[in-house]
Amino acid sequence: MSCLFQVKMSDDEEAPLVKKTRIFYGSLEEKERERLGREASGSGKDSVKAGIEAGNINISSGESLELEERVTERQSEVLADFERRKRARQITVSTDDAEVKACLRALREPITLFGEGPAERRERLRNILSVVGPDALKKSKKDDEKSKRSQEECQQTWYHEGPTTLKEARLWLARYSLPRAVKRLEDARAHREIPESTRTVRTQELHKTLRNLNNFCSQIGDDRPISFCQFSPNSKMLVTASWSGLCKLWNVPDCTLVRTLRGHNTHVGAICFHPQATLTLEDSDVNMASCAADGSVKLWSLDSDVPVADIEGHSMRVARVAWHPSGRFLGTTCYDNSWRLWDLEAQEEILHQEGHSKGVHDMQFHPDGSLAATGGLDSFGRIWDLRTGRCVMFLEGHLKEIYSIDFSPNGYHAATGSGDNTCKVWDLRRRKCIYTIPSHQNLVSSVKFQPNNGHFLLTGAYDNTAKVWTHPGWSPLKTLAGHEGKVMGVDMSPDGQLIATCSYDRTFKLWMSE
Repeated sequence: MSCLFQVKMSDDEEAPLVKKTRIFYGSLEEKERERLGREASGSGKDSVKAGIEAGNINISSGESLELEERVTERQSEVLADFERRKRARQITVSTDDAEVKACLRALREPITLFGEGPAERRERLRNILSVVGPDALKKSKKDDEKSKRSQEECQQTWYHEGPTTLKEARLWLARYSLPRAVKRLEDARAHREIPESTRTVRTQELHKTLRNLNNFCSQIGDDRPISFCQFSPNSKMLVTASWSGLCKLWNVPDCTLVRTLRGHNTHVGAICFHPQATLTLEDSDVNMASCAADGSVKLWSLDSDVPVADIEGHSMRVARVAWHPSGRFLGTTCYDNSWRLWDLEAQEEILHQEGHSKGVHDMQFHPDGSLAATGGLDSFGRIWDLRTGRCVMFLEGHLKEIYSIDFSPNGYHAATGSGDNTCKVWDLRRRKCIYTIPSHQNLVSSVKFQPNNGHFLLTGAYDNTAKVWTHPGWSPLKTLAGHEGKVMGVDMSPDGQLIATCSYDRTFKLWMSE
């Protein structure tokens, strides 16, 4: 018989203690290090040795891996930026904002950015200098000073030492021109004595005649465009120049060919009659002069189709030639930015005149022989006193190249034709432009005053027309339309009966009042 003993425990008796786990507060780093150290000391070396023997770890003697090769581009950029900032901190920049702007301008940088203040501008300058180096500012300042000095030198007046022949020529020109000026003024005073009513009637008749101008003759002059035409002083012949290199003499008004002048090998720019040709000169004398794009200048007689002489000295394109009214001197304009004066009696160049910043295209001599006018591709014209060598008037106002220039017989007006489609009239007494004629719809290639008294002005242009204008007044009288190409040259016969125009369409036309 089993017995069950129940033991009843009283509240005073204690319950048996249960064994609790240890709790660590804080970091286990030290313990973990100890554990790893024991493992490494025990089995680390063995495991490395086992890996080497198994061929899993390959260590060759003498091989090394540079740390720099592992540096990425990003890291190099960061290092470069760090170095740049370090340099920037060492650069001293002025606190004067005007000086900061001057430094930025010298470095070809914008002097200010949108919304930028003086402090930001100063910091931008410091950053730029940290990249280009402080020496760049010194170098740019030196360059600016050098260019400023060179500009000052260019603006200084300088002189060539001229030959004694130039001095003699200037004295000769003064003695030649002063009596002619006196005669011109006497003629002007005599013209003033004519009653105004009589002068008005004469002007009205002239204008009526000009309004009745019509095409009298049209002649094919060459296989290439005709660049220039001029009447002889006796009004009985016309000479034309062509891009084929040929020049031709024609009888007018019947337009029959007299002679073909062969000598140029390229575009002929102009051919002009001596002022006394067909009047007092013999046919065997020098009666004409021509120029071409290869820099050649040739002299011609009326009885031969080959040149009498060559004028050598130009190396670039010679655009125009012009005879002095005396016939002793010849002027040539060149694309080397200069024009030259040749004494044909002494057979030498006496003046090589610079003054234009681009090629010189056209020139004309004053009726008295005292002045020369030049027009250049720099859009400026100049009036030169041949007796002193000085530029006495600067023609400023055209927006494009000046292709033609001419003096009025009255002695105090000049006209210029330009690539800006206008013709300007200048007063030499007041030294300014007195009128701008919006003459054409394309480049104005030629301007010409009536040779006897200058009562009208003729203009030719690349809009295929030539126009006649009153002088003074500058109102249009007649448009000479008929060419199929650009009008490249115009001229009026000294007797006032004919007008000639030559064109890119290879023809020249004669115009006469009915």
